[in-house]
Amino acid sequence: MSTPTVTDDRTAPAAAGRTTGRAVVTGLGVLAPNGLSAEAYWEAVLAGRNGIRRITRFDPAPYPSVLAGEITDYRAEDHIPSRLLPQTDHVTRLSLTAGEAALADAGVDPAELDEYGAGVVTASSAGGFEFGQRELQALWSKGGSHVSAYQSFAWFYAVNTGQLSIRHGMRGPSGVLVSEQAGGLDAIAQARRQLRKGIGLLLTGAVDGSLCPWGWTAQLAGGGLSTRTDPARAYLPFDQDANGFVPGEGGAVLVLEEAGAAAARGARVYGEIAGYAATFDPRPGSGRPPGLRRAVELALVDAGVAPADVDVVFADAAGTPEADRAEAEALAAVFGPGGVPVTAPKTLTGRLNAGGAALDVATALLALRDGVVPPTAHVTRPAWGGHIALVTGAPLRAPLRHALVLARGRGGFNTALLVRGTA
Repeated sequence: MSTPTVTDDRTAPAAAGRTTGRAVVTGLGVLAPNGLSAEAYWEAVLAGRNGIRRITRFDPAPYPSVLAGEITDYRAEDHIPSRLLPQTDHVTRLSLTAGEAALADAGVDPAELDEYGAGVVTASSAGGFEFGQRELQALWSKGGSHVSAYQSFAWFYAVNTGQLSIRHGMRGPSGVLVSEQAGGLDAIAQARRQLRKGIGLLLTGAVDGSLCPWGWTAQLAGGGLSTRTDPARAYLPFDQDANGFVPGEGGAVLVLEEAGAAAARGARVYGEIAGYAATFDPRPGSGRPPGLRRAVELALVDAGVAPADVDVVFADAAGTPEADRAEAEALAAVFGPGGVPVTAPKTLTGRLNAGGAALDVATALLALRDGVVPPTAHVTRPAWGGHIALVTGAPLRAPLRHALVLARGRGGFNTALLVRGTA
């Protein structure tokens, strides 16, 4: 069977007055457990500063897992107008702050945007738990609340994106993608589709998290959380000592613009969203292979690149032996054993639900900019050396042109997104 190819003119320079159809990233807003800006986070990643610690938001002592990638030095009153504080929860405040930072980084004044020519597409998966926790507490308090837990989830998904839209006067297309850990990539891909339809600018990505008793209980029930208490040994994807993952909160909001429009205003460009694909795993017991390999192959086809053109892979890195092996085997099947450097800097933050994949895209863009692959911290005994070339120890300096970001969501979601640098 021949390999399908993609040929079009999306990578050609734009003629005067003509759009290119290419989506480029011109702004990054990052809030992570180890850094409250894109540059602070990037510095922490290269220095190996860990953001995983014992939970302080509530007492984790009664639970088998006590560690999380918690944002501890964020003060909402320093970023959010006082009138909005009673109307928002923690994760929405983080999203608003990241959105403000992304627009500022892009040099975009929302007041100058065409209100119907700019939109917001984000992802969420766990933040509704914290919103729901607040509603449950209201139910228990005197007078109570008449909002059900299920209604609170629906409201949260709408509010999180709606607050960004309202805050910046963006009345163009908006939406929320819900595909668990894969959601951040799916949201960016949806934003790219809107740009190709003629929308000028999109805020996209995800900031997520659920560090509250109700959310913590739900994550424990889902299985897969590490029960270790040493932050440096709890989350070890692709390691012989892998025993689960550590959850966290945070993520990244990106400004996406059409390449011709960005060039016309002289915007600084981090890179291009060049390829994307999503697949779904078959039902257990079907005998069919997982869908991750197919997602990778289709994303490369969408970008018009060959496996040999990919310079680094930012892995999903589930942190459980079975899931890590499946990912390692998929990468070996596409790129050959050890055929491409692989990294998982999320070992310093934990898995941030929908926000994790968006943060990986921001990390990949910074890696392309600086020509450096950040290492997978804390992993000392790689388990799948015959399958992948895992970058550990120190950053790897190398010329980088294409980075592949992978994400898998609970229930069978697989997403692959390829970003292309500007060099």
